[in-house]
Amino acid sequence: MIRNFFTSITMIAFLIGLFGCKSSKNPETWSDKKLDEWFSKGEWNGGWSVQPDNSIDKRTLAINYFKNKERWDKAFNFLRNSNLSTLETGRHNIDGDNLYASISEYLTKDESEARFEAHRKYVDIQYVVSGKEIIQITPIAMRDTVFQEYDETRDIEFFSVKEHKSLTATPERFYIFFPSDAHRPGLRIEAADSVRKVVIKLRID
Repeated sequence: MIRNFFTSITMIAFLIGLFGCKSSKNPETWSDKKLDEWFSKGEWNGGWSVQPDNSIDKRTLAINYFKNKERWDKAFNFLRNSNLSTLETGRHNIDGDNLYASISEYLTKDESEARFEAHRKYVDIQYVVSGKEIIQITPIAMRDTVFQEYDETRDIEFFSVKEHKSLTATPERFYIFFPSDAHRPGLRIEAADSVRKVVIKLRID
């Protein structure tokens, strides 16, 4: 009787541990506290010294991270170990079309010269290496007038939005935009500024 009791207790503990391990990798079930702890710990960005912006959707990030952990780890390994100030402008393949970096240099522009955009196949990790700009963001649900229908080849669409908020992007922080995030980057703060930026394009499956 006693032996059977301890056997049952051991089996229950094993099952709790088993299902606990499984659920620990499913951010959809995490509490807000657990999600905040995971995000703040920063293992997901490989210890990169640049801080993630508070605008990042933590739960969407966690869900996507565990679905494609290898790609995310490679992305932040590239950001952490590359000299982003001296890399040639253009495309740098990290994992073919699944993951690549685009380095660009430009002058920030007026709102009238830019449109909101969104992507369906890729996540954007955007980081201003030097200079500063305004990035405007809003949920894709705020999409209003469509200026250019979705182009599958380029993975982009352009439109206006009903409302948005503006963020100041500097070398101290990086931003992550998911398909649910409409964004309009590259805007000037006052006078036009020279910006060097890296955008990591991470394909989601």
